[in-house]
Amino acid sequence: MILPMRRLALATLMMPLLACSASAETPDQVRAAFKSKFPQHEVSSVQPAPVAGLFEVVVKMKQQGRAQYSVVYTDAKVDHLITGDLIDTKTRTSVTEERLAELNKVTVEWAKLPLDKAIKEVRGKGERKLVVFSDPDCPFCKKLERESLSQLDNVTVYTFLYPLAQLHPDAPRKSRQIWCSSDRAASWLSFMRQGKALSGSDKCATPLAEIAALGERLGISGTPALVFPNGELVAGAIPLAEIERHLAAK
Repeated sequence: MILPMRRLALATLMMPLLACSASAETPDQVRAAFKSKFPQHEVSSVQPAPVAGLFEVVVKMKQQGRAQYSVVYTDAKVDHLITGDLIDTKTRTSVTEERLAELNKVTVEWAKLPLDKAIKEVRGKGERKLVVFSDPDCPFCKKLERESLSQLDNVTVYTFLYPLAQLHPDAPRKSRQIWCSSDRAASWLSFMRQGKALSGSDKCATPLAEIAALGERLGISGTPALVFPNGELVAGAIPLAEIERHLAAK
């Protein structure tokens, strides 16, 4: 059996399980029982869940060349599994989401990023640094450019062209056009922020293959993706205030 990793809406399903009396089983015993029933899955850790009678099982998988972790909950005998979000009703937050964020946090080695392969935009003194993986045909990338990046000051933004051809078939050609232009930053910004059409050749040597390999190693499957100097990788068109918060973090 392959464990279902699809996330359900609430962990209040299967309430009869939560009513079971506390068990004397230890995490090691639960791990052994889990591995006996699901030998194909690598168990990273087992610990008591925030709900009495349940255990949190962290399962390790491989995705895009790096470790990815998923969380399931089980009773002490591993007779039942719960997949989905465990909600703290006091804070209205997902305990599961917070745990997954902690487990799957990606730290990027900033010093090893090939910044010479990026489009460079300096705003103000450019003292703060930010890397963005972006696709020219990605609507969320344009939203990020227009609503957030355009409002930043005292920052140098390094944009890695990261066209997702399976979603946007024309994005690789546009990426080449931008890279082959005489002023890459101007070409990129006028297209992304002002909607001006691209012109010029797409016939030149580009770093697109190298950046694609880099993004795959980092597990970047969507755009935009932002990398901050502290190594934090954040996905999505996050608002200006959130970017400022990450830039201020050490």
